[in-house]
Amino acid sequence: MSRIGKKPVEIINGVTITISTENVVTVKGPKGELKQAIDRDIKVEIKDGLVEFSRPTDQIRHRAMHGLYRSLINNMVKGVTEGYIKTLELVGVGYKAANQGNILDLALGYSHNIIFEIPSELKITTSQEKGQNPMIKLESIDKQLLGQVCAKIRSLRKPEPYKGKGVKFAGEVLRRKAGKSAGK
Repeated sequence: MSRIGKKPVEIINGVTITISTENVVTVKGPKGELKQAIDRDIKVEIKDGLVEFSRPTDQIRHRAMHGLYRSLINNMVKGVTEGYIKTLELVGVGYKAANQGNILDLALGYSHNIIFEIPSELKITTSQEKGQNPMIKLESIDKQLLGQVCAKIRSLRKPEPYKGKGVKFAGEVLRRKAGKSAGK
């Protein structure tokens, strides 16, 4: 049995979870509402403040989905109560970030600025303090969407291994390489 799949999801105060006949789980909380379609083979039940998941067989597909859907619902419960925050850091001379509403304007050392539209479900703030690298802070209740947008922003200029220049997550440790060794 899946260790993660067997573990029930606790319904926190202020959160309501409903399961429709089409196997769509809706999680409502103080920060918003999220929906997730569940595979028809996985059974979802709400019993005295806990959401329990069960699978019909031990097929590889059923075992994989058992833990997956439990994790997705758990992330949704955490998202609508606390929310998720990711911070990106721009390392490099002349790298800048600015936002107007949900439009992110990035200067990443190319000949032109990159204009990136952030989905309306995310809240974005940019900051530039003297002596510090520019920071982009993204907040959302949807963990999957937040991670996807952060990965897309990071892919615009990935950190390179020699000087570490590029867009990286705050606190991310990069593997650095030694440069050329001197002649004689």
